[in-house]
Amino acid sequence: MVAQNVFFGILALVMGVSAIRVVTVKNVVHAALYLVLVFAGVAGIFILLAAEFLAVVQVLVYIGAILVLFLFGTMLTRAPIGRTPDLDNPAGQRGLSALVALALFGFLGAILVDAFSDSKVEPTGVVTSSDVALSIFQDYVIPFEVISILLTAALIGAVVIARRD
Repeated sequence: MVAQNVFFGILALVMGVSAIRVVTVKNVVHAALYLVLVFAGVAGIFILLAAEFLAVVQVLVYIGAILVLFLFGTMLTRAPIGRTPDLDNPAGQRGLSALVALALFGFLGAILVDAFSDSKVEPTGVVTSSDVALSIFQDYVIPFEVISILLTAALIGAVVIARRD
């Protein structure tokens, strides 16, 4: 149990640093590569939870498909890769935004602690891959298909925007 906590701490630290780098790095492609670390950390946490199927799905769907779609869309639309000075916020707004973020973090943390301080997570048993598959393709088939149509529409929109007339 102690080794599991240590690995969780390492994964959480890597994910936290990578998530901060996703939003602070100046290069869009570098941000997407930091997002790979965040997604891989989520897959690692699924492995710690003995949900190997979900870990593999995380790697295949998010790292293998969604992130490639992000990179493809970024490169297809010819978005500026580096820092763009006209899109940068003034330095005075950064302090205020950090203060608002800390206040929001404290407020949401207090709400969560108040709401769930007396709750305990009880294991409900082993969920097999067939249970997950039945849940996805019987109970959640419509949201699954709606998301696939949304991603296809986003890719078509990127092609239309990037097309030269």
